[in-house]
Amino acid sequence: MTMTDTSSALVLDRLDDAGRALLFTDARTANSFAPTPVSDEELADVWELAKWGPSAANTQPLRVLYVRTDEGRKRLVGHMSEGNRDKTASAPAVAVLALDRQFHEHIPTVLPFKPELRDVFAANDEMRSSTGQFSAAMQAGYFVLAVRAHGLAAGPMGGFDAGSLDADFFPDGRWKSILVVNIGHPGENAWFDRLPRLDHSDVITWA
Repeated sequence: MTMTDTSSALVLDRLDDAGRALLFTDARTANSFAPTPVSDEELADVWELAKWGPSAANTQPLRVLYVRTDEGRKRLVGHMSEGNRDKTASAPAVAVLALDRQFHEHIPTVLPFKPELRDVFAANDEMRSSTGQFSAAMQAGYFVLAVRAHGLAAGPMGGFDAGSLDADFFPDGRWKSILVVNIGHPGENAWFDRLPRLDHSDVITWA
């Protein structure tokens, strides 16, 4: 990141048109995948980028399970909704994004100037749950953008049986799945027609 000192303010660099298109305007959710492999190094790099997005009190409650083996893929596909099974079976890599319900245990590391917040969360289940769900959802969005930033297509899906998936992959109950993301290079007929977005007049107000 480059910052220019203009005496009264620091001016951040602006992502160019190609970068914005890659992440947003030209990016699509892939529904089929080519057999081109995705390496472990690429998947590790996705997280190394995604982890920098902000979360409440820097708590970072999101966890990632990369499903890579044939046995793991078969298990995962069994928990997916019928319309998501074929695409999950064909994706070179699949990420299960999950909330760590005990994320507060890491607070002395991630928020070293306020380690006592760990005990505050430990004593308040409702606050811990709401903070964790909110921040994990934000981090899931960063993860999808990080996949795109690495020149890969992402297929995020909520269509799965979270209860059975968690019982299978996270039997100790600490992690709770929130999103499944197929990852790879787009295959044949990967895109549906682009669906409309709301106009700014339907979304933005000013005060």
